[in-house]
Amino acid sequence: MGNLTSISIFGFWANWTPFFFVGVLCVITLYFLICGKWYKDIPGGRPLKKGEAIVFVILMLVIYLLEGGPVNILSHIIFSFHMLQMAVLFLIVVPLLFYAIPEYIIKYVEELPVVKQVVQLFTKPILAIILFNGLFSIYHIPLVLDTLKQDAVLHDLYTIILFISAWFMWHPIFNRHISEEEHMSSIKKILYIFFIGVLLTPSCGLIIFSGTAMYDTYTSGQAWLGAMTLCVPPDTLNSVVQGSGISGPEYFTNFTPLEDQQTGGVIMKVMQEIVFGIYLYIIFMNWFRYERKNESQITEDSLKKLQEQKALYNQFR
Repeated sequence: MGNLTSISIFGFWANWTPFFFVGVLCVITLYFLICGKWYKDIPGGRPLKKGEAIVFVILMLVIYLLEGGPVNILSHIIFSFHMLQMAVLFLIVVPLLFYAIPEYIIKYVEELPVVKQVVQLFTKPILAIILFNGLFSIYHIPLVLDTLKQDAVLHDLYTIILFISAWFMWHPIFNRHISEEEHMSSIKKILYIFFIGVLLTPSCGLIIFSGTAMYDTYTSGQAWLGAMTLCVPPDTLNSVVQGSGISGPEYFTNFTPLEDQQTGGVIMKVMQEIVFGIYLYIIFMNWFRYERKNESQITEDSLKKLQEQKALYNQFR
């Protein structure tokens, strides 16, 4: 029986994916070129804020650790790490990208031909919630997950689609390129987040309360080896298996497959509750500050609406 650090037997390339790291560095470089050097060529461009740059670099490094670093290889071995990967990527990284990428860039991209129509359609609140949660639930149907874990192209494509759908889902709340008047009201944002949590609950509940381990990828030696080819070069994997006799994920953890599965569901649900609680607190405090700052204007507007309603009522008496 090994432990989590035993993944070092798969070698440096499998654990750290250098090519993916180079890709992340290219994205970071492009970000600073666009936001720091070429921003004047984009309508509404402004100098990059230090906070935006720091958050973006951190998020890119997090994405690297999740999809190219040790967390990625662990997510193919242990279901709990798969759910941790999902939670951080879609519930934390995607929303924070709205604060890391300057609003004028998002606006410019979203107003491009075709992109504009797609964004307008898929960021409609109800559709956006249903789309992401539907795709997330379908992903965790045993047949679907086991199939995706056996094919690198299908797995990467589905992950990208999930990422885009998560962007659409968080767009109505966190986008910064539209005026405050066009945004959802604070109470609607609170209800929106609440319903996201409600729709995530069934898939988490099924995973947590299932009486059996549902995924062949994490229980069957043959399926597990097929999944490992997504992150470990075949030659390296064959060499490790022949040299160590490893036949499944049990070598790396003391959890049974069912315990691992249940732990993964709990991780997703607990992280969702914590993250959503933080988002709700931020929204509520912004709402409170706005009410305090504009108290006289809000009172004046309310009185004006009341007078208009009264005048309309008197007109039809």
